[in-house]
Amino acid sequence: MDSWFRSVTTGYHRLNALMEMFGDHNFTVLGFSCNQFGLQSPEVNHETLNILKYVRPGGEFVPKFPVFGKVEVNGLNEEPLFTYLKETLPFVNPVIGDIKKLYWSPIKVNDIRWNFEKFLITAAGVPFKRYELHSPIEKVEKDIAELL
Repeated sequence: MDSWFRSVTTGYHRLNALMEMFGDHNFTVLGFSCNQFGLQSPEVNHETLNILKYVRPGGEFVPKFPVFGKVEVNGLNEEPLFTYLKETLPFVNPVIGDIKKLYWSPIKVNDIRWNFEKFLITAAGVPFKRYELHSPIEKVEKDIAELL
């Protein structure tokens, strides 16, 4: 199993684990599909839940959190929510990555680098912290616990 697939499989399951740990508190995970990273999500919105269940991560996976329609998180057509989050919480990883796998323009220093980058937002709606793809989930768990 290649490292990308392991990362995706683990990423989705860890998001479910966060919901299991903190879902009874004032906490939820919000999932947003995006096709700007290696064109890995070409499906249309009505196919997303079946893709998660049978393909990526597969194994009958069902998210325990809301998954929204596909959005652009970077570039000229990025959703205003992500513009705000990126302006409020600057980049966490100085490495942009392989620009041949990034499908937006212009590329900016605060852009989201890849799938599973996370933003933690307080119950009052204030952006609190940003985590890169490889940030240990234990750090995210600790920060959530401190906010609750």
